[in-house]
Amino acid sequence: MNADYRKGVLFCLIATLSWGVMFPIMTDALRHIDPYTFTSLRYGFASVAFVTILVVKEGWGGLSLKGERRLLAWTLGTIGFVGFGFLVFLGQKLAGPSGALTASIMMATMPMLGFLVNWVVRKVAPPLVSFLFILMSFCGVVTVITKGNVEGLVEHPGNYSANLLIILGALCWVVYTIGASFFPKWSPYRYTAMTTLLGLTSVFTLNATFFITGFVPVPHASALISIIPHVAYMALVAGFVGVLSWNFGNKILTPLNGVLFMDVVPITAFFVSSLQGVVPVRAQILGACITGTALILNNLYMRQRIIAGLGKANQMPATSASRS
Repeated sequence: MNADYRKGVLFCLIATLSWGVMFPIMTDALRHIDPYTFTSLRYGFASVAFVTILVVKEGWGGLSLKGERRLLAWTLGTIGFVGFGFLVFLGQKLAGPSGALTASIMMATMPMLGFLVNWVVRKVAPPLVSFLFILMSFCGVVTVITKGNVEGLVEHPGNYSANLLIILGALCWVVYTIGASFFPKWSPYRYTAMTTLLGLTSVFTLNATFFITGFVPVPHASALISIIPHVAYMALVAGFVGVLSWNFGNKILTPLNGVLFMDVVPITAFFVSSLQGVVPVRAQILGACITGTALILNNLYMRQRIIAGLGKANQMPATSASRS
C-alpha cells in the first residue's frame, strides 16, 4: 500500500467517521432547537470556512459568477442544503431516539440512489444486477426502519412518514452531488462554496418565513447557547472537514473505491448511539449488514464490468490488425 493510497483511505475514513457521529449529535441538538434554524446556523458558519479556503486557493475571482449558470447553481444549492438539512433532520426529529440509526443507514443507500438519479437525468439505466442490489439495499433499510416487523409498515404506514422524509433528504444530496458534473470547470472548492452561498439564500428565506408565520417559534437565547457545541461540530467537523476530506479521498482512491467507506457511517452511528443508551436491536443490525453487503457486491460487480470493458477495448485493435 503506497503513501498516496494510505492518504486516500485516511481521508475517506475521516469523512465517514465524522458523518457517522453527526446523527447521534443531532439527536441531542434537536431536543433544544428546530431542524430549520439549526440548518441555517450550520451552513451559515460552514459557508465562511468554504469561502475562505476558496479565496485562499483560487483568489477573489473564484467568487465571480459572471457568465456562469447561476440559476442551476442556486437550484442545486437549494436542493442540497434545504432538501438535505430540512428533510433529513426533520425526519430524524420525528423518528425520535432511533432516528439517528435510521438516518445513518439511509446514507449508505446514496450510491444506490445515484444509479436511479443517473437513470432519470442521463437516461442511463442501471444494469439488471445493479438494480437487484438496489432492491437488496432497500430491503436492508426497511428492516432497520421496522426493526424486523415488516407487516407493521403495511398496517401502520403513517408511523413511517419520518423515514420517508429522511430518504427524500438523502435523495436531495445525491442530486446535489451529481449536479457537480454540470460544472466541469469548477474545482470542488468552488462548487462547494458557491452552491453553499446560493443555497443559503433559500435556507435563510424559508427559515425567516417560518418565524414570521409562526410555523416555527423563534428559539430562546438559552436554546442557542446550549447547541453551540453541536453547531461547531456540524459546521466545522462534519461540514467543512468531512466534505473536503471526502473530496480529496475520492480524488486519490476514485469514487468506485471511496463509496465503500459509506458503510462506516451507520457503523459509527450505531456505536455512538449505543454509548448514548440507544442500542440497535438484532433486526436493525441485520438490516445494516444487508445494505452494506449490497453496496459491496454492487461495487465488485461494477468493477468487473469496467475491467471487462477495458479488456474488450484493448482487444479491438489487435483483432482489426489481424484481419488486415
